[in-house]
Amino acid sequence: MAPVRKHARTLLAVGAALGASLLLGGCGFTPLYAAPGVNSKLASINVVAPQGRTGFLIRQHLDDAFAKDHNAPAAYTMRLAMSEARYPRGIRTDNVASRYEYVLTADYTLASMPSGEIVKKGRVRAEVTYDSPDQPYGSIAEEQDAADRVAQEAARRIQLEVAAWLATGEPHAKTAPKVVPPPANSVTPTGLPTGD
Repeated sequence: MAPVRKHARTLLAVGAALGASLLLGGCGFTPLYAAPGVNSKLASINVVAPQGRTGFLIRQHLDDAFAKDHNAPAAYTMRLAMSEARYPRGIRTDNVASRYEYVLTADYTLASMPSGEIVKKGRVRAEVTYDSPDQPYGSIAEEQDAADRVAQEAARRIQLEVAAWLATGEPHAKTAPKVVPPPANSVTPTGLPTGD
């Protein structure tokens, strides 16, 4: 009897999953990465990060997040500028911080290649906290781990912003339409009632 129940539960779960997918498909819901071309365009972004450990980490995390295709020519170049700050938290009685907050702000510009036209700009901010143990090696290890975690979080936020932008059709910055003044001595309708 138990195998029959297990089989029935399996069939019920499969049926529920199929029903949910049909409902979501019927309402026009499309997953972000299912939009045509999003994954391939993300994979064609070349990331240029500042020198230093944090720059190296965020570039590595972005290459992973974008699933960078190293064999294909870059369709976009992303340039990063970063600022980092550490704030002491949890001050002990000897006036030494036992915990720190690590904040990374990353500004990025995305340029279309080969023209170099800037097509998207953005800024993300990521924060993590880490312990600062009394042992010097432990403190260094915690700080390095925090740098890796904050770079990973910043990369994830950049990936989401760029993927959403790609999924909505890559809107370019538009120049304001040229306004042509009406000819002299002409009357321009305002759409306001005239009182007649």
